[in-house]
Amino acid sequence: MAATPRSLGHWKVLLIVPDQETRATLHGLLQGLLPFSQVCDLTNYPTRAVLEEALLEYGTTLCFVDATSNQEWAQALLSDLAMLNSKLPVVAVHGRSDPDFILRTLRAGATEVLIKPLAEDQFISVLERLHAVHGANHHTGKLIAMIPAKGACGSSTISCNLAHYARRAGLSRVLLADLDPLTGTIPFLLKLRSLYSFVDALTRSTSLDEDIWRGLVAGWGGIDVLLSPDKPVHGIDDHSDASAMLQFSGMIYDLVITDTNVPYGPWALSIARSCDELLLVTTNELSSLQAAQKALAYFDRNRIERSKVHVVVNRFSKDVGLSQEVIEAALHTEVYHLIPSDFVTINRSLVEGRAVPSTTAIGRSIEALVEKLTGKAVSLPKPKSSSLTNLFGLLRR
Repeated sequence: MAATPRSLGHWKVLLIVPDQETRATLHGLLQGLLPFSQVCDLTNYPTRAVLEEALLEYGTTLCFVDATSNQEWAQALLSDLAMLNSKLPVVAVHGRSDPDFILRTLRAGATEVLIKPLAEDQFISVLERLHAVHGANHHTGKLIAMIPAKGACGSSTISCNLAHYARRAGLSRVLLADLDPLTGTIPFLLKLRSLYSFVDALTRSTSLDEDIWRGLVAGWGGIDVLLSPDKPVHGIDDHSDASAMLQFSGMIYDLVITDTNVPYGPWALSIARSCDELLLVTTNELSSLQAAQKALAYFDRNRIERSKVHVVVNRFSKDVGLSQEVIEAALHTEVYHLIPSDFVTINRSLVEGRAVPSTTAIGRSIEALVEKLTGKAVSLPKPKSSSLTNLFGLLRR
């Protein structure tokens, strides 16, 4: 089955499908294309009272109705749905193409129509149209993918600090996701431990909801962190797709920052295709520049939009390594952001498991990067007044 298109949305689905074969087919399509959507079944046409209770209990945002098993019941059911919730998108599933009956179901309240055989392309087209109209009110946060051109470029360190300063910029819901299946270091950097990792989110795709998700993430300074596994997990790069998991997280958070290990393979490409902004992290060393050239060419070959790929040069020093002009000429693209070199500050923050201070050059650079990506300026922390200052204040009264 094809990879999940990002435009299909996240729904709470109610199936009212008495026909067993049709119901099984719809379950297969929903599981493959909307793996993080919740699906509830009514295997018989309900009365209006039962229908109203089901809509409220499930919090239904999308409904599929078998329009042909019993046409009269189906017509009445569509009318009831329109009366109970006129804004609810309803898909009428028809056993064959009958223009007159299809028109009747649309007039009765159906929003869209599916006609058997239920092909994947037809299903995707219907869901894309529904999401374009009815998914506008769904919360969709911004997804930023941090991908290193090569190892030891400092991508994970930047990711942690970017999440911290984004939270300081006023984004109340921020997720930092370590999606490195082999060498994830964010748990070590932030001094975090958890029984769960992003692998658990992948394996629980059919039952994932916000309550389960809260049990999978750890907390760090007001930020949710989805950790990498303690032990390397082989094989994810070959066959796994992160798009549905990231789509689900985008429904919960204002900002999602992902960190992974390499720009290559199906796993990294699924992240690259899902993100709104891709920060390719490199340094101004010659070997890193060559790695960045290869990564950009790989993204081009795999049709990752160049407009969302930004080069970030970490540990930049004018006195050591290649200049910004040389980097831009070699990569045929502008450098999006420079982060200065400061090993002392970075080492101190790593030892303490904290973000770099805003008073340092690196801290100010991360603040500027947050503003570029989100349009929000980082607010300064309120200075703590000392007891001596408080005493002087009392004396001046």
